[in-house]
This record gives sequence, C-alpha cells and structure tokens, in this order.
Amino acid sequence: MKIEKSYKTLDFPKVIQQLSGHAVSALGKEKIQHLTPSSDYDEVRYRQEETDDGVRILRMKGGIPISPFMDVRPHLKRVKIGAALNGKELAQIGKVIRSVREINQFFTLMREEEIALTQLYKVSDQFVPLKGLERSIFAIVDEGGYVLDDASTKLKGIRTGIKQTESRVRQKLESIVRGSQARFLTDAIITMRNDRYVIPVKQENRQTFGGVVHDQSSTGQTLFIEPQSVVDLNNRLKQYQSEERNEVARILAEMTEELMPHTDEIDQNMTVLVMLDFINAKAKYARELNGVRPLISTENHVSFIQSRHPLLGEDEVVANDLILGEEYQTMIITGPNTGGKTVALKTLGLLQLMGQSGLQLPVEENSTMGIFSSVFADIGDEQSIEQSLSTFSSHMTNIVDILNRIDENSLILLDELGAGTDPQEGAALAIAMLDAIAAKGSYVLITSHYPELKAYGYNRPQTINASMEFDVETLSPTYRLLIGIPGRSNAFEIASRLGLDQTIIESARQLMSGESQSVDEMIQDLETKRKQANQETVKAKEELRKAERLHKELKAAFDEYEAEKERLKKQAEADANQIVEKAQKDASRIIEKLRARQLEGQAGGNVKEHEFIDAQTRLSNLKTEEETLQKNKVLQKQKRKKELKPGDAVQVESFGQKGTIIEKAGNKQWVVQMGMLKMKLNESDLTLTQAEKEPKSTRTTLKSYSVGSVSTELDLRGERVEAALNQLDQYIDQALLSNYPKVTIIHGMGTGAVRKAVQDYLKKHPQVKSYSDAPANQGGNGATNVTFK
Repeated sequence: MKIEKSYKTLDFPKVIQQLSGHAVSALGKEKIQHLTPSSDYDEVRYRQEETDDGVRILRMKGGIPISPFMDVRPHLKRVKIGAALNGKELAQIGKVIRSVREINQFFTLMREEEIALTQLYKVSDQFVPLKGLERSIFAIVDEGGYVLDDASTKLKGIRTGIKQTESRVRQKLESIVRGSQARFLTDAIITMRNDRYVIPVKQENRQTFGGVVHDQSSTGQTLFIEPQSVVDLNNRLKQYQSEERNEVARILAEMTEELMPHTDEIDQNMTVLVMLDFINAKAKYARELNGVRPLISTENHVSFIQSRHPLLGEDEVVANDLILGEEYQTMIITGPNTGGKTVALKTLGLLQLMGQSGLQLPVEENSTMGIFSSVFADIGDEQSIEQSLSTFSSHMTNIVDILNRIDENSLILLDELGAGTDPQEGAALAIAMLDAIAAKGSYVLITSHYPELKAYGYNRPQTINASMEFDVETLSPTYRLLIGIPGRSNAFEIASRLGLDQTIIESARQLMSGESQSVDEMIQDLETKRKQANQETVKAKEELRKAERLHKELKAAFDEYEAEKERLKKQAEADANQIVEKAQKDASRIIEKLRARQLEGQAGGNVKEHEFIDAQTRLSNLKTEEETLQKNKVLQKQKRKKELKPGDAVQVESFGQKGTIIEKAGNKQWVVQMGMLKMKLNESDLTLTQAEKEPKSTRTTLKSYSVGSVSTELDLRGERVEAALNQLDQYIDQALLSNYPKVTIIHGMGTGAVRKAVQDYLKKHPQVKSYSDAPANQGGNGATNVTFK
C-alpha cells in the first residue's frame, strides 16, 4: 500500500484542489499540486512561518500584490539558443519584471513601517531588480505585445506612410462606391482580398474598372476587383508593409539581444514570484478556513482543540477536541454507525497532513500538531471486485502492508478494525493487531463496534476509550466526541422510544449477561457525569476566554495610553523649552542694553539692580528642569549638607548670585544680602560656599534706593481684610520708593472679600495707573497685577 493512497483516503487531494484555487498563476497552481507533507521539523516550522507571514500581510495589507503572470521560462530557453522573441513574448517578460519591481516596492514599504515578518523579507530579497530592462521593453511594445510606432524613427516613418497610402486608396475607392459608377457594383462597400483593397463588381461589368481580379463569389456573379486606379497605391502599400515587417523584426531582435544577459536573473525572479504566489494562496486558504497556526510538538503530542473538518461547511460540522500522544498513544472510538466516528478519524489525519504541509488549521488557538514520519489510513469499504477480494480481505491486505511499514513515529488510522468476519474472531484479531502496533510505538486511532475493545481500552496502558455522543431523546447522534467514555448501543432505549413492548425489552435485558449490563450502566453513569462536567467546563472556559480577552484589551489600551502620555509630556516640555529659551535670549539682550545704558548714565538712574535680578529669575524659572536633574536627589541633599547660620556665604541658585546670610526669617527661610539687595529666600534655594574677601578696588555702583528687602510680589493669603489693607498700604509705598513699574498682589480666591478690598483700594490710589487679574498660569483670579504711573 502506497502512502499516497492514504492521502487520497483522507481527502488530502481535495484540500490541495481548494488551495490551488487561490493561486493567480498556472505555475503557482502547479507548485501547489506538488505539495506534500514533510516529516522534517525545521522544514515544517519554516513552512508554517512563511504561511503565518502571508496571513499577517493579508490581514494588514490585503495580501501580497501579485498580478497574474505567464510562464516565461520557455521564452527564456528560446533566447538562450539565439531565437528572437515576438512582441507578445517580450510583453509577458516585461510584465514579470514589472511585477518584481512592484512587489519589491511593497516589501520596502513594509520594512519602513516596521511590520515584523519571519521569513518573507528573506524571500523578497532574492529578487533581482531589472528596472532598466522593463523600461526598454515597454518602450517598444505595449501590454498586448504590439510594437509601438515610437519603437524607432524609421518604423514611425513607415507607419505614417502606410496610413497616408491607405487613406489615398480608400479615398479613390470611396469615390467609386459613392459616385456614378456605383451602379456597376453588387454592393457599395470596400473590402480586402489577399491583403489588397478591392471592390465587389458585377460580373458583366468587369471591364469597367480594369485592374486585377483577386476573388469571386460562390455564384460567380460578383468579382472582387482591384481597380487600375489604385494598383500602384496598393503596390506602394505592400512595399511599406514589407518594410514594416522587416523593421519590426529588427527591433524585436535587438530587444531580445538586450534581454539575453539577464535570462538567469529573470528565471530566478520567476522562481521567487511562484513562491510568493504559493504563500499568498496558503494565506487566503487560511482565511477561508478561519485557520490558526498550530504549535509543533517534537514529541508528537497532538491536541487539536475544537477542530473542524476543513471540507465540511461550518453549518454542517461539529467541532471536537482530538487529543493523542501525551497521556495515551491509542484511542479506540466505539459506538453505533452514523455517529461521526469516521469523520473524527479523517479529521485527525487530514489536519495532521495539512499541518505538516505548512497549512494553517481550522482549530482553536494553542492547538498542537505532531511531526509524524508517515500517516497511514484504512477507511471505508475497500472491497475489490477486480481481485475478487471480500471487504475483510481487502482491509486485511491494507493493514498487513501498514504493519510492515510503520515505525515509532507513524500515525495509523483504522476504521472498523476487524470488521467483515466473525465478531469473536474479528475482535481477537483487532486486539492482537493493536498490541503489535503498540509494540512498535506507533500512534493509532481506530473505530470499532466490538464490545471486547472497550475492556481493552480500560486495561491497556497508554490506551483510552472514546465514543460519539447519542441523544436518546431525539434518537439522533450529536457528533460530539467523548474521550474517556466507551460507546454503548442504546438499543433498549431506542426500542422503547419507538414503542416496543416493555415486556420484550425486559426479557432481552435478562438474556444479557450481568457483566454486560453492569458495564452498560457504568457507561450511562459516566455519560451523565461527563455531560454535567462538560457543561461546567464549557462555561468556565468561556468566562476565562472573555476575561483573558478583556485583560488583553485593557493592557494594550493602558500601554498605549502610557506611551502616548509620555510622548506628549516630552513633546510639551521640548516645545515649552524652545519658547522659553527664545524668550530668555530676547530678554537677556534687552537687559544687557538697559545695563549698558545705566552704566553710561543714559537711563537717569531709574533702573534698579534688583529689577534686573528679578526679571532674570522669572525667565529662568519658566524653563522645565531636565528630568535627570529633577530626580537627582543626591546633589540636592549634598547642597544642603551643612547647616546654615548668619554670616555664612551662600550661592542663591535661582538668581545665580552670591550673598551673605543676615538672619533667619522663619521655618527654613533666611534673609540674604546680595550686594545692595536684601531678600527673604527659602533654604532649598541656598548652597553654602566659601566666603570671599571683597576686593578693595573701586567699582562702578548702580544708582538705586535702598529700601530693604522689597519683593515685586505681596502675599496676603490667610489675612483678614483689615490686616491685609494695612500691609498693602505699606507695601505700595515701598514699591513706589523702589521705582517698581509693576507689582503683583497675591490674595487668593477664598470668599473673595480680600480680593474685593484690594481692588477697591487700588481703584482709589492716585499712583496706580491700572490693575487686572493675573494670567491663568500666574494665579488667575487669585492674584492682581498692578501697574504704577
């Protein structure tokens, strides 16, 4: 028995036929027809990976953009022996080269989009681009192979001459068929005979036009005559046509010669195109089946979860779990006919063949396939009339051949093992054959009617019983495979449902042996418990599936949110820093100009040093601190390592100025003297430094009023209205003495009483030019900006 016969038994050729319908080229279909399962792990894995790549491209891009293409290899062989190709053959080669260019561009874009593929980038890298050759071909021929007028200057001149001559010939003949001589014609038409323009003349008027008779009608009443007046023009036309043929032949020969050095490259491109057509077809077939890429077990642990027969429609197939190899290597499916045993058998074998061929399978995710060295099947009625063999003999002939060829990595599928002979002898033979198969370590799935095999399934190691579920209520099979439960005939239940007298049924029960009855009752109890457990399992699996799907979706959404948040944050910081840096540069230039003017005495002494410092500080604080510096707690801690005390020399970080601590102003606040300016600052803004002796050299001093530590802001938050107004009155006087053009009063929002009192005060003050709420980023309604006159 040849292994190909098992493929046919399992309907593998029908799968191949369906698959080939998705290829766009004859060569792709031919490659599919030669597809066979592989027993090499690396090759199977490679085939599955390339199919998975094709499925990913199909899902994301609609598939590999392969246009239908011809087999140009015969053309290439003719080129190699020096023959010139015709226009149609060149156009077909041009289309192949163009397809290569388009597919190359497609994969280049896929790479740019960083779409992950396991194998197909390597496949596409085998293309040899021939863009120049494509341009040359389609510069002389069109898609259909017609040589274009612009293929050469000479050809264009010849064809112009042809058109002009044809026009003159038709004009002369038109004057005849539409003029006074039309009465000598059998029909007022212009036609062609022997590639020359002629008119149909009545036989009796043949001398009227002179010229040459090229043909006559079947009755002889009409002669097709080339009038003498157009003979010379037709001769010239024939000359042009001859020149045209010679020029076209020359152009095609030159193009063939240009193509000759690239025949091997074109042949390689054809091979890659066929491979991609084949992979694209596998991807489309996977989509048709709702297929899944199976996991691959090197130990032949097969677990097809909710598997479906690929040749049955979804409305007529019942999905089943088919498991073999891990806990048991032999499965015995028992039970009555028409329950679906044979379909389960074929499904396992066919899916295994498809998986080893690199096809995706109609199963659930995380299903696992094995790698079997061979798959043997003996299924159905094999009675041979030609060899005068009975059904039993035919089956035995196949099984003997199988037993002679199996090894520890074989998968064997046997339908109705031992059938067709005496039940006791058949059961004994079946058990003996199963023992022989087990001795070789093969994997086997069989169906049988024999009750003896139920006990065999319980007693033999690595062997399990199974059956197809039968609904006694509806008297019909459910086609669900029950692993671990042997089949029962249900004969008494069916007979009772069909109305057989209960007396007869009870009598039959008594005739059965006690052992058979107890086994039957045990099976019935197992079925009941299995149904209950199965319902609970299905419900639990569904809930788990929903929870996993929800968790996966939520995790993906959260990851996407986090990534987008971080991206937007960094982008916003970068944008803000650019704006602030530009503003700082502009402000620095202005301050430098003001400082220069003041030093030169041009500002009238009205610009104060602390105004420079305050403006510089505000701009510096706008810029977002780098993340690494913000988080550098070690440096910040080191900065405040020593305790501060009056008289210490410190660096004021926010101002970039050095100063001396005068006194403590509160909890972690100090009064610092910076030159002529005293300010109350937070301890975190101060870094202890070595005191420097002030040089005795003379220096230029800025003209200013010393009014103590006067800030450009007054904070009244938490104060009552009366106390707030007292502080405000004193602060406005100090600010005016300091020549501040603007100040900010921070009163907070609260009940609004302090805000109202402040603004009422400002409204009446004679030195206040205007006031308004601070911008949103500076406190909004919680602060008021004041401008002095």
